Amino acid sequence: MKIENTIEEIRTPQNASEVVATSFESDAMRSLHARGFVHQCTSFNGLDAVLAKSEAVPVYIGFDATAESLHVGHLLPIMTLRWLQRHGHKPLVLVGGGTTRIGDPSFRSDARPILNDEQIATNIAGIRQVFDRLLKFGNGPTDAVLVNNAEWLDQLGYVDLLRDVGRHFSVNRMLSFDSVRTRLERQESLSFLEFNYMILQAFDFLELSRRFGCRAQMGGGDQWANIINGVDLVRRVDGNEVFGMTAPLLTTSSGVKMGKTAAGAVWLNADRLSAFDYWQFWRNCEDGDVGRFLRLFTDLPLLDVEQLEKLSGADINEAKIVLADEATRLVHGDDAVDAVKSAVDGVFGSNGNLKGLPTIEFTADALKDGLGVLALIVMAGFAKSNSEARRLVLAGAVRIEDKQIDDPEHHVLSYAFDDGELLRLSVGKKRHAAIKRVG
Repeated sequence: MKIENTIEEIRTPQNASEVVATSFESDAMRSLHARGFVHQCTSFNGLDAVLAKSEAVPVYIGFDATAESLHVGHLLPIMTLRWLQRHGHKPLVLVGGGTTRIGDPSFRSDARPILNDEQIATNIAGIRQVFDRLLKFGNGPTDAVLVNNAEWLDQLGYVDLLRDVGRHFSVNRMLSFDSVRTRLERQESLSFLEFNYMILQAFDFLELSRRFGCRAQMGGGDQWANIINGVDLVRRVDGNEVFGMTAPLLTTSSGVKMGKTAAGAVWLNADRLSAFDYWQFWRNCEDGDVGRFLRLFTDLPLLDVEQLEKLSGADINEAKIVLADEATRLVHGDDAVDAVKSAVDGVFGSNGNLKGLPTIEFTADALKDGLGVLALIVMAGFAKSNSEARRLVLAGAVRIEDKQIDDPEHHVLSYAFDDGELLRLSVGKKRHAAIKRVG
């Protein structure tokens, strides 16, 4: 088989700005381009031609299991797989049971913590929940498949890897990639272990190509170097043409990295971030991001998005509520959206229903001597320390129900719950939690 692109040609990506959606033959590429999922590709024409065929095309994205939950930064590639599946293709979700032991060094200033097998297994079980909600798994031609790269990486012999795979990698070229070069220029340590990561990720692509007929790898823009190494390895070893495509790295309109807040990462699992706080994250997005986020993080038809984009001034809040509702529905489900809406009415309206809020529970016995407001603020995740919580109180930002708390030594006592089992704790206008008395 003649392969069009050499590695030098692959290293120079085609950018989405060079093409228009109407130039694609496949519904999948037209949709991905129109919704904003396309940034760079090794060959737009080649990938489009493959996706335009009638049969389901296996496409993969990899996720290392570095935490028990994925965060909003991972949502973009998952939504890419979701749209590919809706257009008749087969998502391969690769979890890095093997590569997580090393950790991807791309654009990091330090090494990731080394996790043991038990921690990695726990993390994989946690992140699997997100995939189950957003993709359809099964045995059908377009059903998603979850694959763990520990299946083959754990069996590799070191000498065999060096001989069969390592010989296809130029150290000169590996050192030239931005993800490596910037770390070296800053004289930040890059271990030999981490340096091998891109070789193992490339080997993943080779294995998925052989096992599933995988034709493309997709990922974030920071994965470009890792992706093209895989494309080149499949070409060199098996002589097959495969493709790589990246989505844009998202920042907000003000230039802030997407998915980070003052309180930390925006997690996708409810046990790491409540559905209420997740809804609030989208509800409070910047005006200039609403249309883009509706395209990327909801299933709304583009015609509906275009109508919402026309809203301006105070009316844009209607579009933000739609965004928050639909984004939360995808990740947490219909029931969670109903609970959040009820909680929003409880916080800002008059129905008093706080049951959708993130909740801190205490027994009646624990309340006998009272609960310090500083500890409550920290437990709710609104501050990282008592000293930070103290500053919030002294700034007048803390309320319990409708009463502003001015005293950092204030304690919540059991009698405060006489009218019900829940009290609302608020920090500022956007962060709320419920304090619940149980037993």
